[in-house]
Amino acid sequence: MDQPQHSQSIARRLFLAATLCSIAILLTAGIILSTIYQHASEQAFDERLGVYIRALAADVASSGEDSRTAPGQLGDPQFELSLSGWYWQINRIDIPKGDVRASRSLFAARLPKLESLGVSAGVGGARAGYITGPDGRQLRQVERVIDVSEDGVFLIQVAATVQELNDQIWRFRLLLALTFVFLAVALAGVTALQVRYGLRPLRQLQMGVAAIRRGEGERIEGHYSEDLAPLASELNLLIAWNRDIVERSRTHVGNLAHALKTPLSVILNEADASVGSPLADKVREQAGTMREQVAYYLDRARAAARVSVVGAATPVEPVIEGLLAAFEKIHRNIDFDLELVPGLRFRGDRRDLDEMIGNLVDNAGKWAKSAVMVRTDLLTPQDAASLPILQIIIDDDGPGLPPDQRVAALSRGQRLDESKPGSGLGLSIVADLATIHGGQLNLEDSPMGGLRARLRLPSVEA
Repeated sequence: MDQPQHSQSIARRLFLAATLCSIAILLTAGIILSTIYQHASEQAFDERLGVYIRALAADVASSGEDSRTAPGQLGDPQFELSLSGWYWQINRIDIPKGDVRASRSLFAARLPKLESLGVSAGVGGARAGYITGPDGRQLRQVERVIDVSEDGVFLIQVAATVQELNDQIWRFRLLLALTFVFLAVALAGVTALQVRYGLRPLRQLQMGVAAIRRGEGERIEGHYSEDLAPLASELNLLIAWNRDIVERSRTHVGNLAHALKTPLSVILNEADASVGSPLADKVREQAGTMREQVAYYLDRARAAARVSVVGAATPVEPVIEGLLAAFEKIHRNIDFDLELVPGLRFRGDRRDLDEMIGNLVDNAGKWAKSAVMVRTDLLTPQDAASLPILQIIIDDDGPGLPPDQRVAALSRGQRLDESKPGSGLGLSIVADLATIHGGQLNLEDSPMGGLRARLRLPSVEA
């Protein structure tokens, strides 16, 4: 029986969708916050360098030329240490080859102009950007042009290493990443709880339907939310409608059997009244065939109707134990052994299971020399969407059956040996019933030396 292909569960899809959206939002927020913090840190650093520029500009505007280059003007010893990473430079630009004054830390090197590097001027004509320092380190440089009227026009530059700035930004990004990882884990946990709580009514509905399939109930019970209550009601109506159709079908089948029984009896009685007539013999023969055919197909119709009942489930253990107890009295010289897996349930009507196992055990008892073994098992299919399979194996130590005769043995009315009583319908009935229920019957060689009948039927979880 084909099973619907399962796609990803709703709970998993909701969880993955919410988690991915949360991660995307957190990543976007992290990038935005990191960028904002970096810009804010750079502005604060530029403001710090701007303080030095204003101090140098004030010194240029109020002092003579010698005081502009006097040591210790900015009060920061880093400007006095050679290649410390902190530098200032004052360049007169209103005359050709204007003099250049610089901090002792710059040694013999010179700071490049940001204008020549393509950095555009900001508010007030100031420029800020990154350069490579004399020792190869990355520097943040701020420069500004100062016009001191008759004293000239000066370009004042201050540069400092960005190691401290980069460390500060890196620490912020690390703390931000750790915080967002914690938030992501927390959001994933909250999402899982929300999905589990939100889909609980669906799981309750699933358990209700499963209980009907296992034969533990006839309708879906319980109170459901306004979203699922209509679905539960429709399922209950569908189940009731299914049972009503099956019951009507059984009634029609019974009526048909009763309607055909009387005309066939009349025909046989009329044929019996004409003793010795070839026509009567032929009528009697064909009427018997008709009665046999009607009985056979009516039985199949009844079995098919029973299969259509939703929620039919039959415990296997009591059925087999009851049948073996009966056949031990019929075949007194045969030892019937039984190996049962407890709790197995057949997905179908008890009468069908009785008929299938009864025919197989009876056939084994007729042909066995001294022993018949009955075993049950539950097979788990590889496809997780498929139903579990109930397997019943019946072995005997009789003469067995050649492989070329096994197909004929499953055909209706085929009797390969007239020495044993029977109509030849037993194995064919089992095969037909197994097929109706979505199972199969196979005949194989038995380890006991006789014939093995392997019956596989749909099962339900215990």
